[in-house]
Amino acid sequence: MSDTVSAIPTKILVPIDFSPSSHAALDAATELAEKFHAELYLLHVIPEFPVVALPETVSEETIIEAAKKAAAEHFEVSLAGLVAKGVKATTNIEVGSDVAGSILEAIDREKIDLLVLTTHGLSGWYPQVFGSIAEKLVKLAQCPLLLLRTPKPASSAKVPFGRSMEWW
Repeated sequence: MSDTVSAIPTKILVPIDFSPSSHAALDAATELAEKFHAELYLLHVIPEFPVVALPETVSEETIIEAAKKAAAEHFEVSLAGLVAKGVKATTNIEVGSDVAGSILEAIDREKIDLLVLTTHGLSGWYPQVFGSIAEKLVKLAQCPLLLLRTPKPASSAKVPFGRSMEWW
């Protein structure tokens, strides 16, 4: 068997944070999946909170469960649209302290042969403090990668972690 990598993807990973930027990545990946009859693997990673003082009435588990429920609802909409286009897709929601690390693990575990992502998803203070997820993936991903440069999003300071949970 040859060690060469096929230029035609069969399984495409799209990390989704439900920002307009990740919507652009999903659109591009959908076009590729349609053209090459590839399967999409949509991954949403909910970042674990660092040790913070939460009010007694709010638990980290409650926040994570609400984020999982919202992500599952968003993915239902995406899957319906993909099915209508004849694109096979799977979704996964994970919780992790290292979002880029979770994506890299999914690449290996799911035998991904193309990663599609955008340069701007999270905004605000998070990337400045923790580094760009896209930058880490460009350096560390062991599969071909399509990086779409998208305009920097408007500030989302009023949403925790710069995440917008609005669906596209």
